[in-house]
Amino acid sequence: MTGPTLEEERVAGTPADKAIQRRQRRAAAYAEAAGAGWKVWLVKIASLAIIDALAVYGIFVLIAQDNWLMPLIIAIVVIAVNLVYLTPGLLPAKYLTPGILFLLVFQIFLIIYTVYVSFTNYGSGHNSSKDDAVNALLLQSQTRVEDSAAYPVKILEQSGGFYLLATDEEGEALLGGADQPLAEVDDAQFEGEQAVGVDGYTTLDFAGILANQDAIASLAVPLTDDPNDGFLRTTDGSTAYVFTSTLAWDPVADTMTDTETGTVYSDIGTGAFTAEDGTELLPGWQVAVGADNYIAAFTEPSIRGPFLYVLVWTFVFAILSVVTTFALGLFLAIVFNDPRMKSKRFYRVIVILPYAFPGFLTALVWAGMFNQDFGIINQWFFGGAAIPWLQDPWLAKIAILTVNLWLGFPYMFLVCTGAIQSIPEDIQEAAKVDGAGVWGIFRYIKFPLLLVSVAPLLISSFAFNFNNFVLIYFLTQGGPRFPNASINVGQTDILISMVYKVAFVGAERDYGLASAFSVIIFLLVGTISWIAFRQTKALEELN
Repeated sequence: MTGPTLEEERVAGTPADKAIQRRQRRAAAYAEAAGAGWKVWLVKIASLAIIDALAVYGIFVLIAQDNWLMPLIIAIVVIAVNLVYLTPGLLPAKYLTPGILFLLVFQIFLIIYTVYVSFTNYGSGHNSSKDDAVNALLLQSQTRVEDSAAYPVKILEQSGGFYLLATDEEGEALLGGADQPLAEVDDAQFEGEQAVGVDGYTTLDFAGILANQDAIASLAVPLTDDPNDGFLRTTDGSTAYVFTSTLAWDPVADTMTDTETGTVYSDIGTGAFTAEDGTELLPGWQVAVGADNYIAAFTEPSIRGPFLYVLVWTFVFAILSVVTTFALGLFLAIVFNDPRMKSKRFYRVIVILPYAFPGFLTALVWAGMFNQDFGIINQWFFGGAAIPWLQDPWLAKIAILTVNLWLGFPYMFLVCTGAIQSIPEDIQEAAKVDGAGVWGIFRYIKFPLLLVSVAPLLISSFAFNFNNFVLIYFLTQGGPRFPNASINVGQTDILISMVYKVAFVGAERDYGLASAFSVIIFLLVGTISWIAFRQTKALEELN
């Protein structure tokens, strides 16, 4: 009986070759099922049909708003997606396309849009078009015409919008809305001499009027296409009167004139009608202002001072947060890694407990503990003294760093513990043989090798603390506020919390300036991270 020949062994192959062949066959089967199975094709066609339908709907909506750029972009993207998923092959593209689309929508687009807004005056009073601003100015300066005729009206509703159905002195039915001047209607239904309904519209009863009284009271229906001719308004939903504006809009001269004072307001390109003395009529409209927001951030005294202060404090806060949390985490990692330490598992669980609680809840608890009158810290540790931890600028900074140390050291402890345990014991034993002491082993062996693993995490921790909005906002709300600043900013604000308050807190919201600050933050963090990661390459030589 003879054994297997060399050829037979080569055909059979080794177990490793057989495993490779099985994986290849499995991958081929998956590829075939994904590319040719009729069920997959059915799901693919249905999914693409839904996407195409939504895209077509969005294109028509945007075109109706005189927006042509976005429909073109949507059409190109949808055509590209259809080509990728309907073309045989292109397997890598089929997997990469969703990720690329999400990257474009949630990252690239947001960055581009933020940069665009930073070059505009977008904000409170400048958040719409010029036509909308003209209408708003005429509406907000309306007064009732003396001896105005009273028009019996009914309130009609269609697709969520409200309309006035008025009956004039000649018994004709007039229908109009906020964007639809009054016009005669031929198919109105009458009860007696008053028009009460129109086909396609719902006439509100008394209960419906009460439920929507605010919207009805603010409804102003233009009498004609010229808003200077006046508006029809009602306060009770049954009788309307003619109102005219104290401002007169001249579209030819592009001016707005106050008919009571004679003051003329002109469009000087700043996004608002402006008088000769600089007085502006608000609301205005959104216009491009170039680099004015960036220039104001660094040159206007009421903005530059607080901005530079917050910028310096942001760097100090981020650096001290990383240094303190890393130092305490490393110290505890070394202590708990000592073989002579008893009950290490118990202590490690206790140490990481602060890391297990949500950061915003911890900040709120500490805010209560730092309360000047009732806080545990003042009551228990300072004999009831009324120390203003969160009201004094320097004490508030100390409180913030203390709370951030509490929140951050468990993470650094876990990182340093893993890094220390990964250092080979034979290197340390060799150092002991050469006569190195405990400090020498730590300084020249453990710490450099530790930095190889920890340095990227320290950089990411710096970037996180640079934008640690939650801690600042829930602990101090950025206060105490700068008294002479023209923007809403406090002495414990960091850049990201300052951006939030400029954009979303208070009556004056300046999205353009906030976007400029956001771009500055992006450039700062990106530059620092790039430099830091380049410097960490020197640590790789230690390996």
